[in-house]
Amino acid sequence: MGRVAGLARRWRAEILIVLGLSLGQSAVYAVVNLIENLTRAPISQATAQLNTPKINREYFDLTYQLLDNFFALVPVALALYLLWKPARSGFQAIGFTISRPWRDLLWRDLLGGIGLMLLIGLPSLGLYALGRSLGVTAQIVTSSLHDYWWTIPVLIISALRNAVLEEVIVVGFLMTRLKQLGWQPWWTIVASALLRGSYHLYQGFGPFAGNFVMGLIFGWLYTKTKRVMPLVVAHSLLDIAAFSFGPQLGFGQGS
Repeated sequence: MGRVAGLARRWRAEILIVLGLSLGQSAVYAVVNLIENLTRAPISQATAQLNTPKINREYFDLTYQLLDNFFALVPVALALYLLWKPARSGFQAIGFTISRPWRDLLWRDLLGGIGLMLLIGLPSLGLYALGRSLGVTAQIVTSSLHDYWWTIPVLIISALRNAVLEEVIVVGFLMTRLKQLGWQPWWTIVASALLRGSYHLYQGFGPFAGNFVMGLIFGWLYTKTKRVMPLVVAHSLLDIAAFSFGPQLGFGQGS
């Protein structure tokens, strides 16, 4: 019993540390940002800026963008390390692998990810438009980077970063640890979805609801497949489209 209790305490501490270094921290900031916006004006008058310039010097901006993307993935490395066992890597523990490229990457992950993107992406655009019309969603500017030769590649890297960070930590790591702590599957799915929605609250209540529903779908699929790779593929494709073609998809125009 002592060993089991010790493991439970360790797993709870791991959850707090990983989330405190990554998306749990983002959720706290998102809540504070939402409250600040609501005390200033209606949320519909707020703007949520993604992928912003760091400095008005081209190659220093590129350097900062790449560094931000690199260091944002350090909590992912920590989560995978904590899931590691002598006979099984952290990648294998959550299905973040491509052991059989033809079957895994092409048929299971790529096609599954494209299907998920279509399932999630089109309703998300409609929900964003509805939220804007109802006044519960901020104007989202998916990119205000300057038009350099490296802008699109950096946006793609940012999309991949977001997908890996969110799916590995919010789905793979968190749901694995909650299951080990004795949580029932549906409660792990709901907890994961609530976290996903909460760090989008800076965008308003519409994105919170949309990401919560997305989290329920992704969490349910993970309990069935035990693989985060299709979720990473779907999330990457969604963000690549949003970041690269934001104005064409109905999002705000960067300055």
